[in-house]
Amino acid sequence: MLALVVGAAVWLRLLLGGGGLTLPESAQIWELRGQRVVAGAVVGVALAVAGVMLQSLLRNPLASPDLLGLASGAGLAVMVAVWLAYQSGVGTGRATSPMHAHSGAAVVGSLVALAVVYALSQRRGFVEPISLILVGVIISIMCGAGTQLVAALLPDGGSAATRLIVGSLNDDETWGRLAAMGGVVLAGVALAVWLSPAMDAAALSDDEARSVGVRLGALRVGLFLASGVLTAVAVMMAGMIGFVGLVCPHVVRLLAGPSHRVVVIGSALAGAALVIGADAGVKAVWMGTGRLPIGVVTALIGGPVFIWLLRREASGR
Repeated sequence: MLALVVGAAVWLRLLLGGGGLTLPESAQIWELRGQRVVAGAVVGVALAVAGVMLQSLLRNPLASPDLLGLASGAGLAVMVAVWLAYQSGVGTGRATSPMHAHSGAAVVGSLVALAVVYALSQRRGFVEPISLILVGVIISIMCGAGTQLVAALLPDGGSAATRLIVGSLNDDETWGRLAAMGGVVLAGVALAVWLSPAMDAAALSDDEARSVGVRLGALRVGLFLASGVLTAVAVMMAGMIGFVGLVCPHVVRLLAGPSHRVVVIGSALAGAALVIGADAGVKAVWMGTGRLPIGVVTALIGGPVFIWLLRREASGR
């Protein structure tokens, strides 16, 4: 079913042109729309699978790259790297195309944000679910404010940083960059599928997981690093798109059960469908001037879902 949804979203986005549902008349238009579809799929898969990894790592169904500050941490690190490059005379001081040149900064920023959130949310050696979310939201807001501050110091006054802050697919992707980013994301998905039996066991207590041979330390380090890298890829390609890593794993669990192998594969498909579908929906219905960021659409979808999950977690049901 998810595969059919992905296919429908892909074809809708390929057919959408300036005048509605029309077949492109040139190979160049097909290529441009195809690049946008592939970019949306890569971003959606990265965020959704990162969400599965974080929820397993922290044993918290409310964990996701945006709510825990990974996305905003990566965005802040990229913006600081752009500013430093400009100050040193290397970069142009624009926060659009240089994002691909600062992949290391994005990875470091996401991992540092996750480490800070994890450290601050512990109480007596245990991570409290509500504290984790509250600390994550605070760190996310602070990193977002820092991103805007650094953007204001750039020559364009931060106008080019809008896509990084609100989340939007880039129109100047190339097949080479898409292949590189897609390869990283596919490697992350393969790793998650391979680690799925260990994640199933880790969902139990530490003692039960160790009794069946799971090396919890190595598993957590792997999930920690992989979730940070996947989030960094998504931020470099599309900025900070929220709630994809929260909504998709829960939808798949409701439809297919808690097995992590199924959840990883299903979440990857659901993430691709959500981002591509949001982009297609914006193109189909948005009648205002300019282009509505797809981060707005995913936030409108994910916000109510997050409130419902938060209330259910707080009530213990």
